[in-house]
Amino acid sequence: MDKDIFFTPEGLEKIENEIEYLKTVRRKEVAERIKVALGYGDLSENSEYDEAKNEQAYVEERIAKLEMMARNAKVIDEKDLNNDMVNVGSTVVVKDLDSGDEDEYTIVGSAEADPLSGKISNESPVGAGLIGLKVGDITEIEIPDGIIKYKVCAISF
Repeated sequence: MDKDIFFTPEGLEKIENEIEYLKTVRRKEVAERIKVALGYGDLSENSEYDEAKNEQAYVEERIAKLEMMARNAKVIDEKDLNNDMVNVGSTVVVKDLDSGDEDEYTIVGSAEADPLSGKISNESPVGAGLIGLKVGDITEIEIPDGIIKYKVCAISF
């Protein structure tokens, strides 16, 4: 059984747009490359044909993966969220109690995670460690570099 994959509405739309692009544009481009490569003759020594077939396999695999993600998508509805507790879809400001630095994270599903832009997965150590906390809560989270102590300063969505 496939597990639910959490998405913001924007994240699901991005997946659906990529599926549409792959099906309508990339498939046609790859099919044209295969057609051209077939015109070169002998397939046993036709690197263009092999490359195009490999690209076709990649495109089809990506479509299947994205469609599976979309089928199992659980869209985070902002009206179901509240500012009382950190959950998937929450934006949380935390203070590192060792360094004094403040960081802001948006908790998203793993398929939408982009740590460089502050979107962390609910399955990551930090994301999982923050889920369920309230403003003022202090937590210790084990990360690859050791243990980090955070205080939850604010929760929004």
